[in-house]
Amino acid sequence: MTARFKDVAVLGAGTMGHGIALMHALGGCKVRLQDNDQAVRARAPGMIADAAAMLAESGFVTADAAAAARGRITMVERLPETVTGADLVVEAVFEDPEIKRTVFAEIDRVARDDVVIASNTSGLDIFPLVPKRRAKRTMIVHWYAPAYVIDLVDVVGSPDTDPQLLEDMRVFLTGLGKRPILLKRFIVGYIANRLQEALSREMYRLLDEGYATPQDIDDSVKYGLAERMALYGHLMKSDYAGLPLLQKVLANRTYEFPPLRDRCDTMDRLIAQGRTGVMSGAGFFDYGGKKPAELLRERDRKLLALKKAIRGIEGR
Repeated sequence: MTARFKDVAVLGAGTMGHGIALMHALGGCKVRLQDNDQAVRARAPGMIADAAAMLAESGFVTADAAAAARGRITMVERLPETVTGADLVVEAVFEDPEIKRTVFAEIDRVARDDVVIASNTSGLDIFPLVPKRRAKRTMIVHWYAPAYVIDLVDVVGSPDTDPQLLEDMRVFLTGLGKRPILLKRFIVGYIANRLQEALSREMYRLLDEGYATPQDIDDSVKYGLAERMALYGHLMKSDYAGLPLLQKVLANRTYEFPPLRDRCDTMDRLIAQGRTGVMSGAGFFDYGGKKPAELLRERDRKLLALKKAIRGIEGR
């Protein structure tokens, strides 16, 4: 482990923060986890316990390691006592620029001069929001949910960020068992989310124009794209198809991009019906009355099983 990151403060204990805290604790870090919302603070230890237990049940960590990690996480109410003395401050608060600006200002007031600030922002350019004197030691470290399952982490700095710190972070995350991607410069959505957005827009067009059902579309992804992409990605898969063939496909210009719209009619209808996704019991699919917590645990178990299978195939 990179020595400077032994003491970690995580700001925001909700959907992302609790999992990020657990991953750092599993790596041996002492973690203070903070949230302004008392209800979120009350839920977080249970969510961490469930996640740690699932990792142990799936064989990714031992029961002793899971218990030790939980013991390294302390819930804290106020930001100053969370940040003071930390080597690394992970910002995982609500995606609102003014909220983040306020949080960065508070960090600036109480944190050590040599602290590293890592924002988990999913789409904001946070660099203009950070006090200038902190720019050299600030970066984006963007995790994917659930953070204790998904390996990908995006790492990107501003032109002011110390390149050595970015490399330190890449090494540190690799030591946590993650697959960090160090981007050359910031772009909204990073890589995975931009590709996902392009795929989603095509799916919405297929739904709205009546070409296919949600099941048809997801089956095409699961049994066509994902089976190959899980092992080979997309560009390597292209090598297997043969680049001259793909060059010809491009030249034929048979594909037309969907019109750039700011809405999906199918999604609008579902939301109007109260079908907002897993948390309401239905979205594009109906989940048969299962509780959200049950569905999320089922998702995580399946992802962990898939992850284990892929590692076995790759010999990791």
